[in-house]
Amino acid sequence: MSPRRTHPADRSPHASLDHPRTRKAFRGAKLLVGSYAGLSLLTLVAIILLRKHHDIVTDAVRVRAGVVVATSLLMASFVTRAARGHSRSYLRLRLASGVMLVVIAAVIALPGAFPVWLKIEQGVCGVLLAGVVLIVNSKRVRSAFASR
Repeated sequence: MSPRRTHPADRSPHASLDHPRTRKAFRGAKLLVGSYAGLSLLTLVAIILLRKHHDIVTDAVRVRAGVVVATSLLMASFVTRAARGHSRSYLRLRLASGVMLVVIAAVIALPGAFPVWLKIEQGVCGVLLAGVVLIVNSKRVRSAFASR
């Protein structure tokens, strides 16, 4: 017996990626991820410009900035593809945004591991990613990918 396939007409019109509210949700997610990527890139530029100030730019800061820029660019790719209906990119976006939010919380909570300025920057990144996590895990967006 083959698995039951749902016909597009069987799906709720409100669950579609083409529904205006779903498109609006993805526009918001794209804006937040884009802001996260932009802030991450600006931070990397600041680190490069301040590289001679070893009290401000430590090895941990350099490594962290590189990881954040890489993940922000990956998330930009994921959100763009997910908005077009790519279910694996949607799953990757959900996972990456959630994991990075937890990691950011750890960076902020660790005493002495990172300078205060980076913790503040990471706090802003965390707020942006919290918005992404809320959007991509909303009932509306999840239902758009439920039958895919």
